[in-house]
Amino acid sequence: MTQSPPFELPKALEIYLPAPGGEARDYPDLHAHVIALARAGLLRIIEEPVNKDTEMHPLVRWQYRGGIAESGRKAFLFTNPTDSKGRKYDSAVLVAGLAATREVYRVGFGKPLEEIGGIWIAAMASPLAPRIVGSAPCHDIVTTGAALDAPGAALDGIPVPISTPGWDNAPYLSAGHFITKDPDTGVQNIGNYRGQIKAPRRLGMNPSVELRAGIYTHWLKYKARGEKMPCAVVLGCPPAVSYAAVQKMPEHLDEMAVAGALAGAPIAVVRARTVDIMVPADSEIIIEGFIDTQWLEPEAPFGESHGYVNLQEYNAFMDVTAITRRRRAIVPSFISQVTPSESSVIRKVAMEPVFLNHLRSVLGVKQVRRVAMHEPLTSLYAVIALQFERGAPATEVWRALYGASTLHRFAGKWVIAVDEDIDPENADALFWAMSYRCQPQHDLRILDAKDPGHGPRGPRDNGESASVLINALLKGPFAPVALPKREFMENARALWERLGLPALTPQAPWHGYDLGVWPAHLERQAAMAARSEYFDFADELVKGRRSDVSMNDPVPHAPGNDPPDDLTYG
Repeated sequence: MTQSPPFELPKALEIYLPAPGGEARDYPDLHAHVIALARAGLLRIIEEPVNKDTEMHPLVRWQYRGGIAESGRKAFLFTNPTDSKGRKYDSAVLVAGLAATREVYRVGFGKPLEEIGGIWIAAMASPLAPRIVGSAPCHDIVTTGAALDAPGAALDGIPVPISTPGWDNAPYLSAGHFITKDPDTGVQNIGNYRGQIKAPRRLGMNPSVELRAGIYTHWLKYKARGEKMPCAVVLGCPPAVSYAAVQKMPEHLDEMAVAGALAGAPIAVVRARTVDIMVPADSEIIIEGFIDTQWLEPEAPFGESHGYVNLQEYNAFMDVTAITRRRRAIVPSFISQVTPSESSVIRKVAMEPVFLNHLRSVLGVKQVRRVAMHEPLTSLYAVIALQFERGAPATEVWRALYGASTLHRFAGKWVIAVDEDIDPENADALFWAMSYRCQPQHDLRILDAKDPGHGPRGPRDNGESASVLINALLKGPFAPVALPKREFMENARALWERLGLPALTPQAPWHGYDLGVWPAHLERQAAMAARSEYFDFADELVKGRRSDVSMNDPVPHAPGNDPPDDLTYG
């Protein structure tokens, strides 16, 4: 057995090793995560100068739009970012570093993929409160007050990439976690929102109001009080905190506590320097300030995750009062816009188990096996497939369809129920089920008055949408799937490989199988045909001649193999 060579840490990553004698932690910070990605062979280190405003995101985008399979995608670490004016920065930029693929997500999460869904459900049920510490890496370098006005001391010193060059009107934080506090309850909220770099000391904030973000609820409360809203924006932190920040959770949950449960240990937090907000101690960069509640100003255009450019609109902004950072900071940037992308992977891995838990544990529809949120181009929330066990009662199928369409007010424009032999991740398979296992006049429901959610605003009905529920399950026995039986396909694959033909990636269905209508006499004839004995039953066909039937009428089954009286032929 050939052993792989021992891992040798690239020199470019040596600066991210923990300092000798530093405080031990029970979970990885972003530096440790980057090193773990390198160890797993999932990190591309780009040391040559790369323009953050014109080259960086387009370069990474090619691994999503260039025909590269998910297994070939990686995180990118740019150690020498520049801009179109030739400026240089002392921070590296990490793009697609938290969820370039499910495998990258797994490394950040620190658990096998098959366990992640259960851990998410348990973490939201039993959050783990953070622990307060006195000192923190995020306060290695602190800049406040007039010092922020020096060139490169404020937002102008952070190498934030332009996500969609040619459309975006500025660099935007795409992995900025905004932390605010409910002024009535004191419960903090962490959410990931875009933030336009407007001036060295002014940061935009778009909370995507249509998704009912927690920060918007807080903003309305501060507005009613006539006060500006204190806020801290985290740019780079332990992966568990980032994964919690992008998850949709009930408003009473503190995402920092959920992150602690995900990590298996309380998240270390420290008080920000100029606002009364607790921030992750192991953050890379913290931007502090106050969000105005009286004035809004133009913000965008920006390429959004629904795949279209969001045109200019009025949104909030934050006046920066402090920027704190750790030494050798890494600036993360989610690659979003057209899916699949990092932002869709990071949501998909966590959202699907939440939907499945809701259907199985909350609604009690035990026959649901799997939930698959369609990712390419549709950005997860529009098309949701529910995979059922064979024989699920129609009443339970419809209960699950209604339940999936109402878990979130914005999710589920198309909700499709399919059998367990249909791969819900395969759009071709979904269309196959919808085409031949569904009769729209019986198997389709439309629910009006659906919240439009996150997407381009339609010109009709004030953007109001609807949910279409489709029962595309088999309604009875069906003829077999018309592909060679499994044993013949497996034998042919062995021959294929022996001939040295290109590597195969089987796509379900890749062999035929019985769906309930396959009588014994046809099984016998097919077996004889495979043995080249098809002339041996020619007399049987002669004996079956009739003159009182029409073309294409089905032949009755052999005695003893008659189908049920209510059988509908496939």
